[in-house]
Amino acid sequence: MLRDDINNAVKEAMKAKDERKLSTLRMVNSTIKNADIDARGQGKPPLSDADLLAVLQKMIKQRQEAVELYDKGGRAELAAQEREEIAVISAYLPKQMAEDDVKKAISDAIAETGAAGMKDMGKVIALLRAKFAGQMDFGKASGLVKAALSG
Repeated sequence: MLRDDINNAVKEAMKAKDERKLSTLRMVNSTIKNADIDARGQGKPPLSDADLLAVLQKMIKQRQEAVELYDKGGRAELAAQEREEIAVISAYLPKQMAEDDVKKAISDAIAETGAAGMKDMGKVIALLRAKFAGQMDFGKASGLVKAALSG
């Protein structure tokens, strides 16, 4: 379904002659196709929507890192281009959870898995990934899980 949304957006961007959106969406499609090829090479089925959300989040993270580097290097035009790409890609992600909601989800996941210490961190993160794919930043969430399990 997410693939269809992206493909339809490519057609709309072509009709609207929106070059930035068109090139970004083509890049997204290319990344998705590469991820599908990698999955097929490992004997896995094509990526599900949850897997696609993870791919999109990775693309956004890469662009955020590039923005930081461009800003440090004084390349405002390239940083602006990356920010535009982030905006286009972000449109296909579900709304991100607020920090309070993330903390509640983590405490619920800890209770659900019966996690008692750091050795159970993987179980908690796996449950969070299954329930909230695309809705939270798992880099930040893992720090919060670590803090909750260690303290």
